[in-house]
Amino acid sequence: MASWRMCQVLLRAAPRAVYAHRTMNLSRTCTRAMSAGGIPTNEEQATGLERKIMQALKKGEDPYSILPKTGAPGTKENPHIVPSINRQRLVGCVCEEDNSAVIWFWIHDGEVNRCPQCGSHYKLVHHDHH
Repeated sequence: MASWRMCQVLLRAAPRAVYAHRTMNLSRTCTRAMSAGGIPTNEEQATGLERKIMQALKKGEDPYSILPKTGAPGTKENPHIVPSINRQRLVGCVCEEDNSAVIWFWIHDGEVNRCPQCGSHYKLVHHDHH
């Protein structure tokens, strides 16, 4: 009879013990993740080239020319400047503002190159890779 009572007590206590164990593990996991100050921001977890770009953009710089350029008319005397770490680069020109077609062509270091469609001029300038 005593063993039967012991079984009943254990069977009633088992679900409570399982629930307590699960919540204890969950709270331990949450506190472990939050102990370092919470979820890191994009700037805090960025590495490599992405981190360098984010730091430069905070300073107001455009290190790899990822922002659109303005002001260069694209004439032979004042061509669009295209930075590159190589001696040649593939360039896409949208010749008219409302045009959906892109004209792709190669430009080479040391010479001013023209778009074959609209005649806009481009010049490749060597850019150091930090």
